[in-house]
Amino acid sequence: MHTKQSFSRRGFLGGTAAALGYMGLKPTPLWAERSPPLAGGSLFQQEADEYDALAKLHFNENPYGPSDKVLEAMTYAFKYSMRYGYPDNGVTAAIAEHHGVARENILLGAGSGEILEVVGLTFLDHDKKVIGVDPSYGSVYRHASGIDADAIKLPLLDNYRQHIPAIIDATKKHYREVGFVYLCNPNNPTGRTVTSQEVQQLLDGIPEDVPVLIDEAYHHFVEDPEYATSIPYVLEGRPVIVARTFSKLFGMAAMRIGFAIATPEMIQRMRPYSTGSVNALAKWGAVAALEDTEAQERVRRITLRLRKQTTSELESMGYNVIPSETNFFMVHTGRPVNEVRTAFRDRGVAVGRPFPPMLEHLRVSIGTEEEMGRFMTAWKEIFPVRSTMGSERG
Repeated sequence: MHTKQSFSRRGFLGGTAAALGYMGLKPTPLWAERSPPLAGGSLFQQEADEYDALAKLHFNENPYGPSDKVLEAMTYAFKYSMRYGYPDNGVTAAIAEHHGVARENILLGAGSGEILEVVGLTFLDHDKKVIGVDPSYGSVYRHASGIDADAIKLPLLDNYRQHIPAIIDATKKHYREVGFVYLCNPNNPTGRTVTSQEVQQLLDGIPEDVPVLIDEAYHHFVEDPEYATSIPYVLEGRPVIVARTFSKLFGMAAMRIGFAIATPEMIQRMRPYSTGSVNALAKWGAVAALEDTEAQERVRRITLRLRKQTTSELESMGYNVIPSETNFFMVHTGRPVNEVRTAFRDRGVAVGRPFPPMLEHLRVSIGTEEEMGRFMTAWKEIFPVRSTMGSERG
């Protein structure tokens, strides 16, 4: 994991092993290479083989998996796999210390997805609404519908940024009906950020007792100097809930661990709706992941390099790309996304689903260098070169 080699920049289709070796990242985790045949029979093995063969650029995952230190910690935690009560390696204290808050400010969840659902169960009921933009991370709105609540979804600006004044106006207009405001920052699927000044504008502009859920799942990848985490507002005692996850930078998506940071009062209000289902391996792995800053930086560095390299090549072919501060981007294809997804799938590449109303914008996650090479090869087979148009700035 920590082997260092000299590195020379090269094209997508060459030098993959050398580049990944330099970054300390493996295109395929070692345990996948050593996986024995599945016990369930050839059909299940075939399905697994087909999945493994895909370039998986559709779920915004870290394609390298947990670092060696995280794997070591999780392997150690197997000794507790038969126990209900077990040492959890002080995971809550470790998360709290890492973020400069108290243990009472932390609520664990089975991924940040559970945290978002817990917020919905806590602050919504049949006569309450969540306010946010569309498109954004839609599970928040779907969950509201599932519990007989509702969502007020506001359109993005022409530059695909979130319309903060519109969110403020809608919150004031529907004040008595608002359960909470949802802000995904950076936003999924567009990859655009809300500046720290705009977050302040939002919190100061809405009634002070309205909860605000700020989803920071992708904050590790942000380079925008005008962006800032919203955790300081929690320390001020504001009704702000910051959601974080180990699914992206840390490569633990399938392990299901995330957390909320909020005031102790809000945490206690949410706790009864939490399942408490985070497993022993995830807890031990999370502590090791926070400590392994070297692995964090390697993943971040190669992800940003590949995102910039890929988007620059798409722009050079004449396709508009929305500026992204995440481990994914959106490119305007000029064709229906479902049609485009099928064309990529036929070439062994899985890309993002449609995000209405942006039905001609394709979301692409950043995979390994080899996977991004396969994406660009498929792109050149599917799409013609256009006159240079540049990115969708603003």
